Amino acid sequence: MTRGAFIVVEGVDRCGKTSQTMKLVESLQQKNIKAERMAFPDRTTWTGQVISNYLADKNCKLNDQAIHLLFTANRWENVEKMKEKLSSGITLVVDRYFYSGVAFSAAKGMSIDWCLQPEIGLLKPDKVLFLRIKSDTQKSRPGFGEERYETSVMQQKVNKIYDKFSQSEDNWKIIDANSSFDEVHEDLLNNIVESVQNVANSNAPFKYLLNHCNKEDYTKNV
Repeated sequence: MTRGAFIVVEGVDRCGKTSQTMKLVESLQQKNIKAERMAFPDRTTWTGQVISNYLADKNCKLNDQAIHLLFTANRWENVEKMKEKLSSGITLVVDRYFYSGVAFSAAKGMSIDWCLQPEIGLLKPDKVLFLRIKSDTQKSRPGFGEERYETSVMQQKVNKIYDKFSQSEDNWKIIDANSSFDEVHEDLLNNIVESVQNVANSNAPFKYLLNHCNKEDYTKNV
């Protein structure tokens, strides 16, 4: 059986990831492509509940390294489930992945190399679709500012690191998220269908994150 494609949708907060990933699964299923949605952090797990409380309570104090490792652990505890679903032919459309964890931690001033180390060995996405959105559009979205990291300064720093990922990682594709929902959706859907077909045609095995990324300092000039 051909495995499913591992698709990640990345971007700053309020760029439309949640709405788009939910709709994408529906659209893929309408094309008779087996698909499911996942999101990180996965707030249904024990670590996910801790993370959810931390993000919602701006008065909660946690060491930056500790919270980074919590986010990493949240990804690791889903690895076997993800492999099982992909192996059964299900395409996974994932809202955020380790790139977000690294980007937010590095934006706080942490070492990029330190942030990457606990991610080594995780599944590598077949395609990362990066929703690039203008700051003014982002801030106008409902709910902006409700969680800990939803400040203009933090989001701008995170966006710069995403931009560096998009320039150096061979599996990234930039999507203009400033267009209408339907236009963005069509762009995302076309890219995912292409990735699903590429995985099926190549019958490619799983890829894993190695001590990867060019050794460029993604935090430079952030």
